[in-house]
Amino acid sequence: MSTSGKLPQGSAAWFDMLGTLMCEAALRAGLAPDENWSLVERYTDGATLPNGRGQGIRFDIVNGLPSYRIGVHTDEHADVVIEVSAAVARELNLLYTDDPAYGAALDRAKQTGQIAMEGDLSRIPDWFTAIHDPLVDRTA
Repeated sequence: MSTSGKLPQGSAAWFDMLGTLMCEAALRAGLAPDENWSLVERYTDGATLPNGRGQGIRFDIVNGLPSYRIGVHTDEHADVVIEVSAAVARELNLLYTDDPAYGAALDRAKQTGQIAMEGDLSRIPDWFTAIHDPLVDRTA
């Protein structure tokens, strides 16, 4: 981590922090032992990470146990797939959800096609969306 305790947004260390936040939130939510769900978020114009995959994260819950992997392939599928430009990801990851600029940026990104979401978005759990503001706290 940097001296400010924040990580550079989009770095492998930042994605590791994000995955850890996601797993911790999922475990606190008390997942059912038969819960299965997956999410892929990838940057449409992101850099290649040291592991050879593109910037992004894969998050899986298999039989109630959460896990994640840093970096994704362009053709990976999941229950929910979010594709976002690196610039929009950066903008959103610096804004708290109660900031009107966050909603405006998200709406603008959807309208311009800089963020696209596929899959059953109604299955995105509340605990998942609740990690956004703690993520902002840790993003440089």
